[in-house]
Amino acid sequence: MFSLPLRDDARLRPLEIWHAEEFAAHLDRAREHIRPWVGPAFVTDDLDGARGTLRRYAERQAGDGARLYGIWLDGTLVGGVMFTDFDAAMGSCEIGCWLEPAAEGLGLITKACHALLDWAFTDRGAHRAEWHCRADNDRSSAVARRLGMTLEGVRRQSWPYAGTRHDKQIWAVLAPEWQALHPEGHDLATME
Repeated sequence: MFSLPLRDDARLRPLEIWHAEEFAAHLDRAREHIRPWVGPAFVTDDLDGARGTLRRYAERQAGDGARLYGIWLDGTLVGGVMFTDFDAAMGSCEIGCWLEPAAEGLGLITKACHALLDWAFTDRGAHRAEWHCRADNDRSSAVARRLGMTLEGVRRQSWPYAGTRHDKQIWAVLAPEWQALHPEGHDLATME
């Protein structure tokens, strides 16, 4: 099975349908924390909903589209990263993330997203990767900055949540920029 070390106590690996119970338990811990920042269809309330989310991603991955990866810290699923969109023909993708509070501040998201971007640019020949986040999500925009992305613009009031419309930032990095930042390829062990 594919498993990538992010640090001594943390691993990145595919999040699949057979993880539904673990994913549902994780969402019970993370739900209210991540709800304002991720799409409403992602934040499910029960095992059937968790299974449905994992099934949707599995079906999209089977079509060479979106992909979902979990982050396990000390053997517990604490969050993950994903290609919310992957279009090989267009050479573009969008990545995203979520994390429960107990795992914040450990650099896990940055390292995991780095691995996804490196795969998209190096193995799949992507030309452009995007990152979308609410403009008031400082933690998310900080990850985009650490990944070497450029803020390209803001979609005004395009993110509805709890009766309020929020601005959405669009960040991106292009393959030549990524390669200039990482000329030797990636080594997750040396990332800070």
